[in-house]
Amino acid sequence: MLNHLQIAIDGPAASGKTTVARLVADRLHVLYLDTGAMYRALAYLALRTQTELDNERALVRLCEQHPIRVVLDRNAPLGFRIFGGAIELVQAQLESPEVTAVVSTIAAHARLREAMVNEQRNIAAEGPVVMAGRDIGTVVLPDAPFKIFLTASVQARVARRRAQLEAAGVDVSRHELTQEIEERDRLDENRKISPLRKAADAHVIDSSELSVEEVVERICEIVTPGDASTSSAVLRQAQDDKLQDDNM
Repeated sequence: MLNHLQIAIDGPAASGKTTVARLVADRLHVLYLDTGAMYRALAYLALRTQTELDNERALVRLCEQHPIRVVLDRNAPLGFRIFGGAIELVQAQLESPEVTAVVSTIAAHARLREAMVNEQRNIAAEGPVVMAGRDIGTVVLPDAPFKIFLTASVQARVARRRAQLEAAGVDVSRHELTQEIEERDRLDENRKISPLRKAADAHVIDSSELSVEEVVERICEIVTPGDASTSSAVLRQAQDDKLQDDNM
């Protein structure tokens, strides 16, 4: 039986799930975690230490030497703070093109995923949370009462990722981004451990023609159907859950 409000949002690369998940969390006044950032953190450390990306044993050793630790913090730029050992990693490091190119390889290793999933479940057990990733509804939180599978066309995802990179001063061609996203899809959907899949009871939202605000509104309608009193009831339950944890 669940003790907390849990909202699982899954979807392919550049589907908008991280942005949407954080806004949903803000709307409901609960905490937010992008689980992909944990794999990105390890990918960054692997590149920095020149650890072989296909060497699971070496990567596990790296993770043991520099544990990936998440501190949920609504006021942080990401909505949480993430550490690799004693080093706090920033968004620019986690979302660099170099990390993006190798994160799927990192995430395919079974022993690494097991460690990450355990940590993610521990975080979810601490209080109400909106969690985004690729296997939240199917593996990490299979009993979550609210599951969303957020998808979009490749063309829409390429346009979004390109806009993000351009805003950060990175110039990447549309063709290059299309290849990158299609390869990410192939790797995520075909990996042996926890492949990208829609949970059987997930609500599917295609965001290709929707604004971020429209997607957030649809998810909040799923979580808090009906009038404002229903929304308030769900919010009160989430807040009560957190107060109970704080008093334990």
